[in-house]
Amino acid sequence: MRWTARDIPDLKGRTSVVTGANGGLGYVTARELARRGARVVLACRSQRRGESALSRLFDEVPEARAELRLLDLGDLASVRAFAGTWADAPLHLLVNNAGVMAVPRSTTADGFESQFGVNHLGHFALTGLLYGALRNAPGARVVTVSSVLHLLGNIDINDLNTERPYRRWLAYGRSKTANLLFTRELARRTTDVDLLAATVHPGYADTDLTLQSARARRKPAGERAARLVNRTLASSAEAGAMPTLYAATAPDVAPDSFTGPATVRGRRTPTLRAPWTLNDAVARRLWQVSEELTGVRYPASRG
Repeated sequence: MRWTARDIPDLKGRTSVVTGANGGLGYVTARELARRGARVVLACRSQRRGESALSRLFDEVPEARAELRLLDLGDLASVRAFAGTWADAPLHLLVNNAGVMAVPRSTTADGFESQFGVNHLGHFALTGLLYGALRNAPGARVVTVSSVLHLLGNIDINDLNTERPYRRWLAYGRSKTANLLFTRELARRTTDVDLLAATVHPGYADTDLTLQSARARRKPAGERAARLVNRTLASSAEAGAMPTLYAATAPDVAPDSFTGPATVRGRRTPTLRAPWTLNDAVARRLWQVSEELTGVRYPASRG
């Protein structure tokens, strides 16, 4: 049977944070969680786009319990400030959705290659800083949005910033591999905790992220071509968000699972993943290095 948003259970009494909730998959995710009664925090980098998304959400779900909080995953000071407003109030669901894709080389506020810095390190730090709040919520979940394009490359632990040389699609693939390795290690570390860590991918969905690369390179023709391909081949943002909503709310989600649509326009199904994303030694090493780079230390695990 096909799983849809109608299958989301009642979420009253549960609190969620969705990064990058101002548009695309993040907005749909936040809206559907709110529709089912969850309190939703839209964690967005832009005040203007965040306020626009929040206003739209209230138009579509008048009874929603939702708020906007600013978060720039490319700035660890912003990540710390966001988490600092939370204290240890229970957080039932963290959706690590925001990201950048195939952009020209740039660096975050802390000097990391932007795709690795935003897609992995920002979310690694955010999850760690909110770990106490997640621990305080029965049945908490951390859902991280990766991509089938993790198949473009394994991480190089000695070149995490993809400097030898910089190739934008390789850097993107590595950052999405890092998402899977992060979730694998988080799942291993929380076997004795009431917290589930899972990863998803949206397939090829028609979102602003797919236009980001052409915009960043100031290629109007490339953006027009991307829009045409989106209209022809991509599934909608509504469909692309279904794996995230499934992993966030369905009762049969397994730790360290990787879920996505079966086809570009198809239904949700477990997704094959690159063998390098199942390497526990690399996952542990990436975790250690990520703690060193971000300065965010998670509680010690049994393993």
